[in-house]
Amino acid sequence: MSSLSCTHSPATVVIYSGGMDSFTVLHRALEEGLEVHALSFDYGQRHRRELDTARRVCEKLGIPHQVVDIRAIHGLIDNSALTDTNAAMPDADYAEENLKSTVVPNRNMILLSLAIAKAVNIGAGRVDYGAHGGDHVLYPDCRPEFVEAMRRVALIADFEPIEVSAPYLEATKADILREGLAMGLDYRDTWTCYEGRELACGRCGSCRERLAAFAANGVTDPLAYAPEAFDVSR
Repeated sequence: MSSLSCTHSPATVVIYSGGMDSFTVLHRALEEGLEVHALSFDYGQRHRRELDTARRVCEKLGIPHQVVDIRAIHGLIDNSALTDTNAAMPDADYAEENLKSTVVPNRNMILLSLAIAKAVNIGAGRVDYGAHGGDHVLYPDCRPEFVEAMRRVALIADFEPIEVSAPYLEATKADILREGLAMGLDYRDTWTCYEGRELACGRCGSCRERLAAFAANGVTDPLAYAPEAFDVSR
């Protein structure tokens, strides 16, 4: 990290999708005693339901929450199963090749850049986001070398240095859940499914990783799933 001194107030901007990882990051920052400003993005994702979940959580916590509409760039990032509703959503584990279709081009660089701008604007000293070890195999913008590069950029991009914090960068989703459960968090207040329907599908890569994390911790996922989610005959 840089030796530059930071003159900001103890505040952070948390990139908050409404999913498990960012939910835990958000509460971790609150546990640190930081003034948390939650920042969510509508980029035309097919699972926009996560934004409603994020709104409800922030209202319950009484923390500032901004949802930024960046759908104007949808045509720049629509070559992904997460942003193209006509594309088939792959049902597979994260390690499988066909899940590369869920990569949104340059997503985290875009979101981090905007979050850093907000941090500078409000005088916060840090930006938090929920990249974790399970994402490394598929998502280049969740890998340690990407995060380190963004950290270096954030320290010199403006007059005041901003710290980029990814507290779970080397952790698994099961590790993140374990810490959240220890904090007493209720994961009914999260949305993970890439499909964004009324009930979680239980079959997309994101659902499968979530369910595996709960199984690894020996607890039942409190989220409601579609009846066909666990139909082994399919």
